[in-house]
Amino acid sequence: MAAGQATSRYIRTSAQKAKLVMDQIRGRDVTNALATLRFSRKAIARDIAKVLRSAIANAQQREGGSDVDRLYVSACFANQGPSMKRIRPAPMGRAFRVIKRMAHLTVAVDERPMKVSAAPAAAPAAAKSGTRTTRRATAARKG
Repeated sequence: MAAGQATSRYIRTSAQKAKLVMDQIRGRDVTNALATLRFSRKAIARDIAKVLRSAIANAQQREGGSDVDRLYVSACFANQGPSMKRIRPAPMGRAFRVIKRMAHLTVAVDERPMKVSAAPAAAPAAAKSGTRTTRRATAARKG
């Protein structure tokens, strides 16, 4: 389960455009993700950054709180919301339909597990002595 999650609904963009930006931040640390969104040229990046900041705040408010330095974007997706149907006048008395799409944005953050460093394995005795055997040396010993 995610440490923090936030959803923004009925955002006036298509889910396809939002997914392009969300693919860039998925799996990143939250500080890197916010920096990426800050310098993105897509207009939807501002809305996604707002949702990400809300998810971070939600993670900090949970029991025990979360360390912001260890948070990363564990999941983010954009689902399609309802579409507004509008009519645009066309030549010769016709009408074209214009579909104005909406999206629901969801961002989930989670803590990265603590890195446990294992003790270095003991090196073999031959490697410690500094001797190095080659094919020629092995062949010379054999005969």
